[in-house]
Amino acid sequence: MSVASAQRSSRRRTPRTRGSRRKPVLWTLAVLILVVALVCVAWFTPVLSVRKITVSGLGQVTEEQVLESLDITKGTPLLRVDTDAAAKRVAQLPKVAEVRVERHYPSSVRVFVTERKPAVFFDSPQGTHLVDALGVDYAIEPPPPGVPRLKVDKPAFDDPSTQAALAVLAATPGPLRVQVGEVVATSISAISLTLLDGRVIVWGSKENSERKAAIALPLLGQPGRTYDVSSPDLPTVR
Repeated sequence: MSVASAQRSSRRRTPRTRGSRRKPVLWTLAVLILVVALVCVAWFTPVLSVRKITVSGLGQVTEEQVLESLDITKGTPLLRVDTDAAAKRVAQLPKVAEVRVERHYPSSVRVFVTERKPAVFFDSPQGTHLVDALGVDYAIEPPPPGVPRLKVDKPAFDDPSTQAALAVLAATPGPLRVQVGEVVATSISAISLTLLDGRVIVWGSKENSERKAAIALPLLGQPGRTYDVSSPDLPTVR
C-alpha cells in the first residue's frame, strides 16, 4: 500500500474512533441524568412516600406512644425521613431500651423496639421503682412476679453498691436466681442474697461471682440458714 493510501485509510478510521470514545461519556451522562431524575422523584413527589408504619417488639409500651414519639407523617417522602432522629425520639420513652427505625421501599417505615425488663425493684415513698439490669430506674409500678427487691442506701444508676448488686445477680445461674427474693448491698464488698425461704447467701464483693455462683447452688443442698461463699476457697454453712 502506498503512503498516500495509508494516510487516506487512517483519515477514514479517525472519525469512527472518536465516535466510539464519545459513547461511554454519553452513557455516563445518561445514567447521571436518570439518577438525578429518580432522586428528584423520590425527594419531591409522593411516589415513594410513607404509606405504612409498622412497630414490633411491644409489650408494656403502646403503639400509640411509639407513633407519637416517632413523629413521622404519612405522605412524607421516604428519603426525607431521618431514621436516626426518629429512633432517638422513641428511645426517650422510659420503658424503651433500644430502638431501630428502617426505611423499606417503596412506601413503609419499620420500627423495632426492645423494651426494658426489670431486674430488681426498690421501695420508696413515691412507690415501687423498677430497675433494669443496667441500673436504669425506668418506672414506678408493681413489680412482676419473680423480681427480687434491691436494698441499698441510695439506689441509682451511678451508685456503686447498686451496680455491684446487679452484677452479682446477673452472675447467678437461673436455678438460683429464681430463688432470690432480695439483694442486699450495704457496700460494694458486703452483698448478700436472701432467698424466698429465708435462707441467706453471704456473697461479699462481686469479684469471682461466677465461681461463687458455681459453689452456692450445690451448697444449698446442705442443711443450714446462712451460706457464706464470700471466700470461695473456704465456703461455710451455719
